[in-house]
Amino acid sequence: MRFRPCIDLHQGIVKQIIGSTLTDKPGESPLTNFESQKSSQWFARRYHRDNLTGGHIIQLGPGNKEAACQALAAWPGGMQLGGGVNITNAKQWLDAGAGAVIITSWVFHNGVIDYDRLKQITRAIGKKHLVLDLSCRRRADEYIIITDRWQTFSREVIAPGLLDKLSLFCDEFLIHAADVEGKCQGIETDLVKLLGQWSLIPITYAGGICSLEDIRLIKKLGAGHLDFTVGSALDIFGGTKLTYQEMVNKFSTRKY
Repeated sequence: MRFRPCIDLHQGIVKQIIGSTLTDKPGESPLTNFESQKSSQWFARRYHRDNLTGGHIIQLGPGNKEAACQALAAWPGGMQLGGGVNITNAKQWLDAGAGAVIITSWVFHNGVIDYDRLKQITRAIGKKHLVLDLSCRRRADEYIIITDRWQTFSREVIAPGLLDKLSLFCDEFLIHAADVEGKCQGIETDLVKLLGQWSLIPITYAGGICSLEDIRLIKKLGAGHLDFTVGSALDIFGGTKLTYQEMVNKFSTRKY
């Protein structure tokens, strides 16, 4: 289990947003916990300095290409890039310095995974360069994959059988628990436990982490299989619960 850093971009600015409030409705804005005065490049350089690999840059809507490219140039090959990625631009992002691209919405059609598209993107860029974002929200006792910047429920349910099938096409999964994302009120324990029962390829969990106890709980419930990312609770994102340096010192490798 190790710490994966993140850079969330909204309108070209590094922000921490409450995930469930993301919207494309005109005149409406998501609830924002933090808006940085520092550039995306500043964060990427810091991650590079500390040799933190496998983190993710997420473009939350339009207007983020320049900031994303600057971050990738600052840590070439060290970070993954998601947000609006599809078959036409995936290779461009890899050429710009992404170690891998992160895709969700493009491989869905009518609420289900389009395996023809999935095969197409895997052939185009290679399995090792593809991360599937299976971010989800809870309905009853199930976790449903959500698309379109977490605004649309699909008909796909997180389950071991689905993970088995999708793992044939990608190198990792990134899974945000969108119901708790950005709220700093604790992790989605049932989801972490479910993911911890599966370990064929790496999974990074995100959502709700606000203390060292949450991280210990991820290790326990996730059986040590899950990596994790911290957003709003981290001091470099305006948080007071956890420090970036502590994450680097304790969780930059899988020794923990």
